[in-house]
Amino acid sequence: MATVAQWIEGARPRTLPNAIAPVLAGIGAAAALDSFDWVMATLAMLVSLGLIIGVNYANDYSDGVRGTDDDRVGPLRLVGSGAAKPPEVLAAAISALLFAAFAGLAVVLLSKHWWLLAVGAVCIAGAWFYTGGKRPYGYAGFGELAVFVFFGPVAVLGTVYVQADTVSWTAVGCSVAVGAFSSAVLLANNLRDIPTDTEAGKRTLAVKLGDRGTRRLYLTLLASPFLITLIIGWWFPPVLFAVLAVLLAIGPARTVLSGATGRDLIPVLRDTGLAMLLWSAVAAAALAFG
Repeated sequence: MATVAQWIEGARPRTLPNAIAPVLAGIGAAAALDSFDWVMATLAMLVSLGLIIGVNYANDYSDGVRGTDDDRVGPLRLVGSGAAKPPEVLAAAISALLFAAFAGLAVVLLSKHWWLLAVGAVCIAGAWFYTGGKRPYGYAGFGELAVFVFFGPVAVLGTVYVQADTVSWTAVGCSVAVGAFSSAVLLANNLRDIPTDTEAGKRTLAVKLGDRGTRRLYLTLLASPFLITLIIGWWFPPVLFAVLAVLLAIGPARTVLSGATGRDLIPVLRDTGLAMLLWSAVAAAALAFG
């Protein structure tokens, strides 16, 4: 039986910035429109956290029963390591996704935007079919694109819209920046796993691009939010303070440039996520109070 610490590790805490950052950016963009609503903002955060924990457990379950996680370099996987039985991890995944669904239903009921039910259904389907089902899209190289969409535009603009009933060009810029950060986090994970994923037949984007191409794409994604910051800052100068996040991005960029492999790439996930979190927090504060 898995310990509490193992269940927490199985939820992959290093990925939580991917859920928190887009909602923070959306809150800031909504506040810039004088439309901050703490109830909607809190519900949006709960939806985002439920989805990412759900997809992490679902990924653990699906990869575990396929045998993809039998020989991993990265952090603990509950099923692959034998710490928990597949039905237990599946139950955890379903519970987290149901939590996200109920929080999302509350958003729909309060906002009266019934079409958001369809968006929520697509998000939950995206969480499951990332590595679940007969043809998981994560095994076909579309994982980074899905992360960009769901934890970029969908999460940021969704957070703004349920508060303000509209979106702004600033919010769109923030959504692209956060999406690029999120994709960079997943790409760093898949860069580390190229050898084992290749052996398991998992054709991630990193496997398709190869080591050198993956490193180039990672650096491009990591640089993109700072370029977007300069563009947004041209019209709204306070947002330029978000460039401070580059201080946290230098470390992972150097590690990737150095050609590091295996366990040496694990800190890149954490540091990229922290850079994204700092960028979103500073940008949100600038939009809200600038």
